Amino acid sequence: MAKRPKIAVTTRLELATNRFYLARDYTEAIAAFGGTPLMISLIPDVDYIASAMDGVDGVVLPGSDSDVDPLLYGQEPHPRLGPVVMEKDATDLLVLEEAEKRNLPVFAICFGMQSLNVSRGGTLIQDIGSHVEGYLKHEQGIPRDRASHTITIEKGTRLFQLSGRAEQVRVNSHHHQAVAMVGNHLKAAAHAADGVVECIQDTRNGRYVVGVQWHPELSWKTDALSRCLFQNFVKNCIKVKH
Repeated sequence: MAKRPKIAVTTRLELATNRFYLARDYTEAIAAFGGTPLMISLIPDVDYIASAMDGVDGVVLPGSDSDVDPLLYGQEPHPRLGPVVMEKDATDLLVLEEAEKRNLPVFAICFGMQSLNVSRGGTLIQDIGSHVEGYLKHEQGIPRDRASHTITIEKGTRLFQLSGRAEQVRVNSHHHQAVAMVGNHLKAAAHAADGVVECIQDTRNGRYVVGVQWHPELSWKTDALSRCLFQNFVKNCIKVKH
């Protein structure tokens, strides 16, 4: 039996209780498609991250209930900026740096996609409602797995192939920030009707880096595209298995 690829997943920090934690959906989805999830504590130490990443075959950057610190992309905080967790930002950036050095597949989800974009020199919309004219409701609430709005997928992108060459699909939505200027070696692969970027991917040959603004970990049991995203990511992790 083939060994399962090891996939690093960064955790969250609950400020009120000082606990590292992560919703079970991420690791269950990884395991369901043949990966072995390994949770990374939010300890922004270069040696710790390098050691934790030894033997890892891919990275999932999950969502978060915090916002990326706008100082990381050269902006002052907007009045509607949410909580900032420095340990989360710093750890995600160090993990992305290691993934880049090791050419590891990366699957970045919601906050993770925003962190990925900032790591590449991109910027964020600090609050959609304050900056996007004619904005959609991107914080849908419960039920969290319901597909609440449509996205349009760019032809020829990885997401276009995974969607079965569908130009439009519906996704769930749980965010108030979004990608503004797309970072280096990334391109937008899908948009919502209000122009908000819903997917980014790496533009370089041989690099598997995909970010989505919605939460496929909530809907992989019922949604074909969510299943394909996790399945294809794990498949690419197997290709580089140590």
